[in-house]
Amino acid sequence: MTNSYESPFCTRYASKEMQYIFSADKKFTTWRRLWVALARAEMKLGLPVTAEQVAELEANIDNIDYQKAAEYEKKFRHDVMAHVHTYGDACPNAAGIIHLGATSCYVGDNTDVIIMRDALNVVKRKLVKVIAQLAAFADKYKSLPCLAYTHLQPAQLTTVGKRATLWCNELLMDLEDIDFQIGRLKLLGSKGTTGTQASFMELFENDTDKIKQLEAMIAQEMGFENVVPVSGQTYSRKVDYAVCSALAGVAQSAMKFGNDIRILQSFKEIEEPFEKNQIGSSAMAYKRNPMRDERICSLARYVICDVLNPAFTAGTQWFERTLDDSANKRISVAEAFLGVDAILNIMINVTDPENGLVVYDKMIRRRVMAELPFMATENIMMDAVKKGGNRQQLHERIREYSMQAGAHVKREGLDNDLCELIIADPMFMITREEIDALLKPENFIGRCPQQVDEFIAQCVKPVLDKNGVSDETAEINV
Repeated sequence: MTNSYESPFCTRYASKEMQYIFSADKKFTTWRRLWVALARAEMKLGLPVTAEQVAELEANIDNIDYQKAAEYEKKFRHDVMAHVHTYGDACPNAAGIIHLGATSCYVGDNTDVIIMRDALNVVKRKLVKVIAQLAAFADKYKSLPCLAYTHLQPAQLTTVGKRATLWCNELLMDLEDIDFQIGRLKLLGSKGTTGTQASFMELFENDTDKIKQLEAMIAQEMGFENVVPVSGQTYSRKVDYAVCSALAGVAQSAMKFGNDIRILQSFKEIEEPFEKNQIGSSAMAYKRNPMRDERICSLARYVICDVLNPAFTAGTQWFERTLDDSANKRISVAEAFLGVDAILNIMINVTDPENGLVVYDKMIRRRVMAELPFMATENIMMDAVKKGGNRQQLHERIREYSMQAGAHVKREGLDNDLCELIIADPMFMITREEIDALLKPENFIGRCPQQVDEFIAQCVKPVLDKNGVSDETAEINV
């Protein structure tokens, strides 16, 4: 235990992989990679930078003396200059050309874009895995009838698998958005203090072509095709908002999934994993609380609310730059990613094909059969009309009997006796055997199995194939 605050994202929730992406080591080694890329490009374009200096910088990318950097920052009150001097101490021959022509945002903003790209790729990989697992679940239970709800009231029937396609479809929408954000990310490039590249015009003696080549070379070395076309000192903070909004989209879909599972667990229909020695309650030993899905919903709420931070930051940037973005940005963007990473880790666990969601098919059928007589009344009425009955008279009688049966269930705690009331009325001309034949849940699920097959074949499988995870869905029958 420590005597200072530690973020639960680090101690409880987010993966080590995502934590590293937002670590000091990732940040400052990326700064150094950017300084190497700048020096290399300047050397190739004719500035007084030698191959030996570039080699020295490259050899010391990971050789960071963090204690020395902290001492420099305490002295200079400037993090970038602290690391320029620390890097220079490690590279005495190259110290004089580090950061040549650049401003702080050259390393700061370009690094932020690189980190967001790398973090988005982790989110994408995990999101695809959840989609694959949910699709397998949908396929497995595509024909298992269950109650469908509107207003959280039993409406008609659907299937367990068809409902899973609703969760999966929203995640596919999120994946589209994540892909879009990855594809549109651009480096800030080397724009200078106010975005005019004036310092590079001085260095390259007004050779515009070389300045454009410089940016292209840096972008290529850092794995980007493009740099932003225009900027002030920083890239537009709307980029952060767009990325965090995509993450919030994942959180919204996850919350919908988590809430549905929590309700279904209350109904005793579907249950999240519960380990052998897991304790559901410190007081009530019998309880099996849906703690994983509760955590999904809790973290999702945080991520959704977090989007306001980059929104306000984007709107309050003055002219070419102001520094009120920095403290907020380094918290809000990182925690949006850490939160979604934690959410997806839990969803991967909950939807695991072997040890994930538990489906209680007998309980599901029991609850279906308690409501099915109400849902079958239209079919019963149509059959009676075919036998010569009056549709309007039959409709009124069914309405009356439905009210009676509902009262027996709600007020007296009795079983649903709607079918008995109908059988006893000669107006309906129907026997117990005929009603039993009619009251088969499978007769009321519409096109659910076909819809699941079509959804997997047309929407899910192409995405999984594109992302190289079709082997994870080998059990899906397309």
